[in-house]
Amino acid sequence: MPINARLPFPRKTLFRLRSILLLVMLAVLALPLGGLYFFRIYENELVQQTELELISQSAALAASFRQLVRNQQQEGDYGYIQFSTSLTQPDPPYTEEPPLNDPFYTPVTPSVDLIAPIAPPRPEARPSTQAVDPLARNIGEQMNQILRDTQQITLSGMRLLDPNGTVIAGREEVGLSLAHIPEVKQAMQGKYASVIRQRISDEPPPPLYSISRGSQIRVFTAFPIIEDERLQGVLLLSRTPNNIIKHLYANKGVVFLATLSLLVLAVLLILLVSSTISRPIRELLRQTERVRQGEQREVEPIHNPVTKEIAQLSESFAGMSHALAERSDYIRRFATHVSHEFKTPLTAMQGALELLHDHIDTMPAERREKFIQNLLADTQRLKQLVNRLLELARADSLETRKETSTLPALFKALHNRYLERGLQVRIHNALPNTPLAIAPDALETIVINLFDNSLQHGAKRVDVYTHASGDQLRLRLHDNGEGISAANRDKIFTPFFTTKRTKGGTGLGLEIVASILKAYNGSIRLGDVTQGAEFILLLSLEKSEGK
Repeated sequence: MPINARLPFPRKTLFRLRSILLLVMLAVLALPLGGLYFFRIYENELVQQTELELISQSAALAASFRQLVRNQQQEGDYGYIQFSTSLTQPDPPYTEEPPLNDPFYTPVTPSVDLIAPIAPPRPEARPSTQAVDPLARNIGEQMNQILRDTQQITLSGMRLLDPNGTVIAGREEVGLSLAHIPEVKQAMQGKYASVIRQRISDEPPPPLYSISRGSQIRVFTAFPIIEDERLQGVLLLSRTPNNIIKHLYANKGVVFLATLSLLVLAVLLILLVSSTISRPIRELLRQTERVRQGEQREVEPIHNPVTKEIAQLSESFAGMSHALAERSDYIRRFATHVSHEFKTPLTAMQGALELLHDHIDTMPAERREKFIQNLLADTQRLKQLVNRLLELARADSLETRKETSTLPALFKALHNRYLERGLQVRIHNALPNTPLAIAPDALETIVINLFDNSLQHGAKRVDVYTHASGDQLRLRLHDNGEGISAANRDKIFTPFFTTKRTKGGTGLGLEIVASILKAYNGSIRLGDVTQGAEFILLLSLEKSEGK
């Protein structure tokens, strides 16, 4: 029975070993990549959170500035009209909570992103070429303390600029111009601007900070102060984002859960590899060890191999083990039959030789001749047995050759040969000329053994029938000889079994035929007929290269 028929598992449930290894490798690769991606998203959130805080501070300081202008100006004409909208932001990102359909709300949303290129450090301030409006200078002096008090809490860098870009309030650069800075230029057009710039620090950053860009950048926002569509000033705020290491330490509980999740994933990967690869291999090794120690006769296919490669390996081991077990049984039975077949003539020869040795001088000539004839007959019997055993050994160890043969050519050659010996071969249907996957000499040996067997059993005619089905050809040989009794039907394929021992039969002819057919993926069995004997052979057809 083919090993495939004994497999206890459906093939559709099997996976490729390379697919599992690829899945494991991708998962292992995804762990650091996922960590980097998490760090990048988390760090970007910190940067945008910093920008949002700067926007909030700018909005509050701008409101204070506008109120001071209202309190001190005599006429509502302070500021420059350089645009047609009150406050704009170029392509603002989508916000989860859009403002109501009310012109009162003019939200500004964060727009910086670490994916964008990092701008160089902020350019140095330049001397101002334009005079500062007295009202702006006065308000700047009043706002200066407000900026300092705010900066003490928020740690942000703050510069208050007049409509021309001159610093009117701040800890440094008062009286200098920042109008040449790109974000300030955009704010002077009434548009909010933000940018991430490189941060230059006087102190070297700690080693752990090297994994984060947050310690090497600074967020700048330029917020225009607008009143009645007039630009009254610009708030330039800046701040270094919160460092990701410090932030993760502050949220160590979340980090612990993430680390624990990664460890659980790693354990699951180990269990996956163990259950899909290691476990089936260990089970196969246990079976082979039991077979080696004699505790188990054959290796059985693994019940749940999971992968196709392990299933094929298990199937190969089971097939090899089954073949070795069958071969061992065959050798054991064959040795028993050989010893029995040789023991009988050898015993007879030994007895005859002992009698001749002891009584050759007093033994009558007629009796002495009888013993000598018995010795010759037993010797001839042993010679025939040895020759047939050599033929069987060649058939068992036959190396199949990539040759083909056809039935018409074979039966044409054998027809006249056996007709002379009194055996008529009748072909009942046209023999197909399809090439058979068997060497010509091997096919000839098979048919000759069967024809000789028919002659030994008194057959005068052999009827030949053929029928092709799929990739096999069925060949039926039906003779009109003595036939096979019901008691002997189960014994005829047993080595050395013969009913014509006195006529030189060795009982190895059918065993030789079966061995040759097995080597060429064929088979032989006994047919059911009421007269004579019928043998049915299955021969493999030669496959065309296109199939």
